Amino acid sequence: MPVDNFNIQGLTDSEVVAARASFGSNELKYKKESGFVSTLVGLLKEPMLILLLAASSIYFISGDTGDGLFMVSAIVLVSAISLYQDARSRNALSQLKNFIQPKCKVIRNGVVTEIKSDELVVGDSLMMEEGEAVAADGIIVHSNDFSVNESILTGESFAVEKDKTSTDNIVYFGTTVSSGLAIATITHTGNSTRLGKIGKSLESIKEEKTPLELQINNFVKKMVIAGAVVFVIVWAINYFKTYDILDSLLKALTLAMSVLPEEIPVAFTTFMALGAWRLMKLGIVVKQMKTVETLGSATVICTDKTGTITENKMSLAKLFVLTSGKITTATDELTDNEKQLITLAMWASEPIPFDPMEIALHKEYEKLTTADDRPSFKMIHEYPLSGKPPMMTHIFENAEGRRIIAAKGAPEALMNIAGLSIPELQQVQEAIKTIAADGYRVLAVGASGFTGNNYPASQQEFPFVFKGIVAFYDPPKDNIHKVLSDFYTAGISVKIITGDNAATTGAIAKQIGFRGYEKSISGDELMKLPDASLKKTVADTNIFTRMFPDAKLRIINALKANKEIVAMTGDGVNDGPALKAAHIGIAMGKKGTQIAKQAASLILVEDDLSKMVDAVAMGRKIYTNLKKAIRYIISIHIPIILTVFIPLSLGWIYPNIFTPVHIIFLELIMGPTCSIIYENEPMEKNTMLNNPRPFSSTFFNRKELMTSIVQGLLITAGTLLCYRYAVREGANEAVTRTMVFTCLVTANIFLTLVNRSFYYSVFTTLTYKNNLVLIIIIATVALTALLLYIEPLTHFFSFGALRIGELLLSIGIGCVSVIWYEIVKWKKRRWKA
Repeated sequence: MPVDNFNIQGLTDSEVVAARASFGSNELKYKKESGFVSTLVGLLKEPMLILLLAASSIYFISGDTGDGLFMVSAIVLVSAISLYQDARSRNALSQLKNFIQPKCKVIRNGVVTEIKSDELVVGDSLMMEEGEAVAADGIIVHSNDFSVNESILTGESFAVEKDKTSTDNIVYFGTTVSSGLAIATITHTGNSTRLGKIGKSLESIKEEKTPLELQINNFVKKMVIAGAVVFVIVWAINYFKTYDILDSLLKALTLAMSVLPEEIPVAFTTFMALGAWRLMKLGIVVKQMKTVETLGSATVICTDKTGTITENKMSLAKLFVLTSGKITTATDELTDNEKQLITLAMWASEPIPFDPMEIALHKEYEKLTTADDRPSFKMIHEYPLSGKPPMMTHIFENAEGRRIIAAKGAPEALMNIAGLSIPELQQVQEAIKTIAADGYRVLAVGASGFTGNNYPASQQEFPFVFKGIVAFYDPPKDNIHKVLSDFYTAGISVKIITGDNAATTGAIAKQIGFRGYEKSISGDELMKLPDASLKKTVADTNIFTRMFPDAKLRIINALKANKEIVAMTGDGVNDGPALKAAHIGIAMGKKGTQIAKQAASLILVEDDLSKMVDAVAMGRKIYTNLKKAIRYIISIHIPIILTVFIPLSLGWIYPNIFTPVHIIFLELIMGPTCSIIYENEPMEKNTMLNNPRPFSSTFFNRKELMTSIVQGLLITAGTLLCYRYAVREGANEAVTRTMVFTCLVTANIFLTLVNRSFYYSVFTTLTYKNNLVLIIIIATVALTALLLYIEPLTHFFSFGALRIGELLLSIGIGCVSVIWYEIVKWKKRRWKA
């Protein structure tokens, strides 16, 4: 039905510009703390920065201006790196927020136009339909069976019916449309809306920390405590040896700095934020950071059929008229009864269709009619889609008083109330079975001759006549077979949860190679099961038909009770509860309602399920790379800590082999390695060949932690071997320090390469596309060479010139102390083969 029938033209382009100039845009603006300032304040609280400030102060007090200035430079550099990483994360999140910006429909220049919600202005004619969020405050000027949920304002969850004659004919920003359609003239936008005026309270809500984040924070806190304890011990040892408080403090600070793994929380934040940004580039909008963490653990994907597995491009394919008892093809020459069936189905559809089936019915009506009656009829009452199974009814009337009462819905819905005889029921059931067996989606159509104006409370109370069935073909998506194969290969099971009937769903499932297409259960049957039986049924069944909100929610909860990590796709109002309950709620970007998008934690921009394969792969990659980064941090910190602590505690000839200057240099090498190299690592070949990791498993599991500790201990053995060799050969402190430092830097480089995979060999990982690896390694080698061979730098770092044999030995020991793990990886591959 054309928009002209509402007699609403909306604003012109010039009026929109004038309204925006007068009243502003539709945005909520509140005073917020500067991101830069909050990051700076956070930096000042960082233990590493506090230690650096303390060390630089001690250098200045003791008159060592050169080392003091170096520490100040290090503070500036560390701060700059932290600010840069934070800016990257904030920028990624900012782009995500812009991407999630909701849209709305307005009538402008007499045409329905979709715009971003923040482009809405006072005076606009906002069109709202079932499942959408109200984008601003306005007065209703037209409505069809319209109701709205205002629980966000009132706390009451029931729907409130409204029209232009209601005492309260105002719609409010933030509320959601429960049923029908309405057009409202916008009166307030942004901060001027009712919700905007109380919106301050929304800013104080903080997102809860995820299990992984809590584990990482807990680990870092333990390391900080360990650092504090070690600081006191080392300070005491040094002080009671020399009674020099400043020197002993400086040496204690050296060890405390080596203990702190401050790179870990930075790596976590960077990986999660940039991971969400990378997903956005793939057309996957992540609304919550915890979703990135959860994606790699998904064990079950629950998906709708229409528009997810199929194209959602409905074409009218088959017709069945009860009076003739024949099934015909829609493209054949139609009889008058068949034309009347299509016309009646069109009247049972929305006047402005948005559902693909209703669009198809309107198009078919336009083809077969010579005189379009739609402009002369007005909808006077509407019963929205409801019931189990669902149906909907529309009542139209023209100026002469001629009335049309048309209904359509699930065949069972109309068969239950149309008073069919037993032979007629058998005839209809046989027709449904025949049509659905080929994968067609079937809708029954009915009409009523009700003449009064006192409409019944429910549509099921009308005296309906069953007219026939219209059947639509919605072809499977071209890529769906591969999508399913990819999920199965990754160890993820797939379940179809649909409102369609079992025969149609089973036929489509068989066509696409869906596992378990032979067995299904309906929503009503499922609701009758006790909890114990339900858990087994949801595990053994992959097709769930004639589903409704409570049944969907019960499936999700049963799967969760079975310790599954559940991802669920949805697009409608009725999917909201299940989307919210799933570990990963996935809304469709194009056909998804605002309610579905609000309830979901992830949005597929193109409604393409193959993107979920990409999302799971990205989730697994991010988690794996983060684990590589943190295991690298643990492994490289151990030799730094022990190389500082052991010579001091055992009273070796050169007890203070490293100073804060050396530690901070090593920190500056390690920071970029974990946060830049590993974040940019590509996905390994076996990532989507393994089963999902258990979500309950701890990030720092014992076996992996032991591997990192052993790697660290063997690197420590290498550095201490260099130390003892240099002393045995009569080397002075400067040469000894240089050999130990060179060994440690070499081990760091090889550890970076070896830990790029804990399965594939270093020769395989060298072929991975990550240009940052080469850049960081070249930079590290170049900086180390400058320190060893440029006289002012060598003197500043208290290094000594190495003979070629000493240099090669240091490099060789550093390499061997790490490369041994390649043998372990070789055994893993051999054992798996």
